[in-house]
Amino acid sequence: MSTTSTTKTTWRNWSGSVRCTPQRLAAPTSTAGVAQVLADAARDGLTVRPVGSGHSFTPLCATDGVQVRLDGMARLLGHTPDGRVRVQAGMSLRTLNRELDRLGLALPNLGDVDPQTVAGAIGTGTHGTGDRLHGIAKAVVAVQLVTASGDVVEVDEQHPWFGAVRVSLGALGIVTEVTLQCVPAFLLHAREEPMPLPEVLERLPELVGGNDHCEFYWFPHTEKALLKRNNRVPAGTEPAPIGRIRSLVDDELLSNGAFEVLNRVAHARPSLVPRINAFSGSALSAREFVAPSHEVFVSRRRVRFHESEFAMPRAALPEVIGALQRWFATSGEHVSFPIEVRFTAADDVWLSTAHERESCYVAVHTYHRQDPSAYFAAAQEVFVAHDGRPHWGKRHTLDAAYLSRAYSRFGDVLAIRDEADPRRLLANDHLTQVLGG
Repeated sequence: MSTTSTTKTTWRNWSGSVRCTPQRLAAPTSTAGVAQVLADAARDGLTVRPVGSGHSFTPLCATDGVQVRLDGMARLLGHTPDGRVRVQAGMSLRTLNRELDRLGLALPNLGDVDPQTVAGAIGTGTHGTGDRLHGIAKAVVAVQLVTASGDVVEVDEQHPWFGAVRVSLGALGIVTEVTLQCVPAFLLHAREEPMPLPEVLERLPELVGGNDHCEFYWFPHTEKALLKRNNRVPAGTEPAPIGRIRSLVDDELLSNGAFEVLNRVAHARPSLVPRINAFSGSALSAREFVAPSHEVFVSRRRVRFHESEFAMPRAALPEVIGALQRWFATSGEHVSFPIEVRFTAADDVWLSTAHERESCYVAVHTYHRQDPSAYFAAAQEVFVAHDGRPHWGKRHTLDAAYLSRAYSRFGDVLAIRDEADPRRLLANDHLTQVLGG
């Protein structure tokens, strides 16, 4: 079944930076309903784009044709004794984490927010951090895909499309079901503490290699950083969660409430940003706790922002940080949001930003009321100088000419796209930019 509306309404992404007014909004509740939506659009000469929670910062989901929402396809379909879980693609990561926890399971790794749909998270290459770990798409072992012709294709590890379909940008068809290889549920010992940026960079091999998960936040215009280390605990360890008052102060007051206020002040008085960042970098004190993995990975993010993020070879990180420091010192721009740095192992997913390369990720942000153009352009120039690959769901201006050089299997993905969607029913301007016509 499918519910389709022809009442035109403007859609906005989470940050408010992308808007579109589709001619139709479709909300199928079954794979057959998705196939019907595609058939109707093809008949009427309309393009189609699927949309999840709107957490992509690029116009990946924008369309003036048919926008497809999979909110009505969010059920757990089954699981096996070896930890394989089949879900509908419209399920959010937040719901998935709860369902997995109920089954005594977990994903091996997660990013730091969870409203994204399963299809959106894997389709854009959502990742977390971990020296020996990967992005969420690496856990995918099978996908059900409805191609532009309406064919329902089951793509598993033996299928020739498998390398492409796990991170596909919604360009090969609409993903309707996903099978994930999960692991037994586990607890993490989280350790968070301020650390000077020079010390973080000096100790980087030890910090990254010596922990299951390591990341840090650097506050621009300062040498202050917040280091996070998360490690699995031995079986039988009891949870030791953060106290309610401490959680309220750290996660709600300082990380969201006060941070919103500080960013409003910074937006109104940019000259205060260095002092604001120095305060922010000192406000959160060290803390440790033990909790279920998804509760440690996921942070509350209520302050809206724009974001750009690139993956680079790990050895490039000190030079990248140095170049950004020089730009902050000479550009006259003031940036109030911390820069996030994470790490993943190399993988075999064709359009994964970590394809065949151990990677560091550097994410730059600005408050949602601020124009990020100059900052993101300067950061992109630094990242590209170090063979950077842009996160598919975060802002950049690169095109297929650059990206075809960045990915060794790019041409293979395009060949599958020609087979799955030869008439570009699933195209939009952004896909044409990054994949070609």
